[in-house]
Amino acid sequence: MKPSPVEIEALQLPAEERAKLAQRLLESLESLSAQEAENLWIAEAARRAREIDEGVTQLVSADELERRVEARLK
Repeated sequence: MKPSPVEIEALQLPAEERAKLAQRLLESLESLSAQEAENLWIAEAARRAREIDEGVTQLVSADELERRVEARLK
């Protein structure tokens, strides 16, 4: 996915400013209406399904996921 001009500009900010921006962006999501939140989840589910269909993302079993998580936590 190609970054937008806003993303490119934001990523060039110093770390402290990026952290502040990230915090403000996260806070802005807390005030979404139920419908806005639902629409975002639907769009995310569609994106993930498309990635699976296109072979961009590979599915793993629950057992494999658990093994990977445990390995990272060690």
